[in-house]
Amino acid sequence: MRASVFCAGLTCTLLSVSALAAPRAQTHGNPVPTEPVVVHTGHRASLPAARVDAAIKDYDHWLDQIAADNRTAGLATAVVIDDKVRYERTLGYADANSGEKVRPDTVFRLASLSKAFATALTGLLVQQGVLNWDTRLATVLPFFKLRDANASQEATVRDILSQSIGLPHNAYDNLLSSGVPYQELERKLDTVDMTCDPGSCYGYQNVAFSLISDVIHAKTGQFFIQMVDRYLFLPLGMTTASYGRDGLEGSRSWARPHYLRGKQWVAFEPNDNFYIPPAAGVNASIRDMEQWLIAQMGGRPMVLPDSLLEVLHAPVVDTPGERMFSNWRRARVKQASYALGWRVYDYDGHTLIFHAGAVKGYRSMIGFFPEYHAGVVVLWNCESNTPAGLMPMLFDALLGLPHQDWAELDRPERPTRPARKPKRRAHHKR
Repeated sequence: MRASVFCAGLTCTLLSVSALAAPRAQTHGNPVPTEPVVVHTGHRASLPAARVDAAIKDYDHWLDQIAADNRTAGLATAVVIDDKVRYERTLGYADANSGEKVRPDTVFRLASLSKAFATALTGLLVQQGVLNWDTRLATVLPFFKLRDANASQEATVRDILSQSIGLPHNAYDNLLSSGVPYQELERKLDTVDMTCDPGSCYGYQNVAFSLISDVIHAKTGQFFIQMVDRYLFLPLGMTTASYGRDGLEGSRSWARPHYLRGKQWVAFEPNDNFYIPPAAGVNASIRDMEQWLIAQMGGRPMVLPDSLLEVLHAPVVDTPGERMFSNWRRARVKQASYALGWRVYDYDGHTLIFHAGAVKGYRSMIGFFPEYHAGVVVLWNCESNTPAGLMPMLFDALLGLPHQDWAELDRPERPTRPARKPKRRAHHKR
C-alpha cells in the first residue's frame, strides 16, 4: 500500500490506496468501507476500466481545487462502480468553530434525498399488499381535502409521490420554512388553487408529499420513522441514519450548517423547520449513503428487489422545466421526468436517476446510471454552489463526454448570501 500526505486549503489529508482487491478503493486515509454481499439479476454494461480510473483521478483533483479555494465548509462524497466503493473522500469542517473535521461517519441533513426513502418504504408495503399506488387518499385520511371536490376523491398515493397531485409548486413551503407546523398545513391544502387534475401535471411538493406518513400510519398502525428504520436503515446497515433534529444532534459526529463571514466559515445551529420526515427528514453519513446507492442500483435485492426498483425509477410525469435549472442540465439533459421520489433524466442518451436536496446550510446530490451500476453521492454543509457542479463533471468523464467546468472551478465564487449570521429559519429547494 502506498501512502502520501498532501495539504490543500482546508485540510492536510492522508491519501491511501487500499490493496484489498481490484479495483482499489481510494478513501484518503479513512478505513476502507465494508463491502456488502451483493447479488445481481439481469444484464448490465460496463464502463471502460481505464476511463473510470481517469475520471476518479480527475474528480480527486477537482476536490483538491475546492479545498484549496475554500469553496465549501465541509463535504463528503463517494463514487460507487459495480457495487463497490471506488472512491470516498471527506474534507473540511463538520464544525469550523471547534475545528472538528468531517469524517466518513459524519452525519449530514439529506433534505429532499429523504423522499426516496419514503417511496421505497411505500413500495415494499405495496408488494406486501398493505396498500397500492392507486389507493385514494380520501379513503384513508378523513381530513384530506383539496379545493376541488372531485380532485379530493380522485387523488392517490401515486399522485403525491410522483409530484403530480395538481397543486402549484412548493405549496405552503414558505409557511413551513417560517415554522408553521406540518400538521396544520396538511389540513389547509383545500385553500390552495389547483393547477390541474391529480395525475395530469407536475408540481413539486413537500407538504402534500409528506401525507404518505399519515397514509402508512393509518394502514399499519405504526409510525413512519420506525418503519423506515425497520425496513431500510437496519437491513442496509445504515448505522448512523436517523430522522429529525434530535437524531442529527444525537449523532457521534454531525455536520453543523455554516455561512461564510469574510473568508471564514462559521457554524450555526440548525433548527426544526422543514424536518418533515417523508419529504426532508433523513440524516445520514456518506457511509450510509454508499449502502443506499448500492441498494438503489440493484445490489441489495433482498432489501430492494429489482421488481420494485423498476417501479420506483419509472417516469410518471414530464418535468420539462428541469432542463433549464442549471448549466449542466441545459447542455446535457435531453428529457426530464419525475418518477417516485426520483428524477429521471436522459443524460446525453443515458438514463440518469437523480435527486438533489437543500435546506438552510445543507446541500445534497445523488445520481446513478442504472445501465452501468455507476453512481455518485455528494453531501456538504453550506450553501456554496460550487460542489453542485462536480457530479456532472464526473458523469461526463465516466461517459467519455467532452469536459466542461460545470462547477466553475476557475471562476471566483460570488457570495451566495450576505456575510452575516442567518436568521433562525429554513428554506427548502428542489
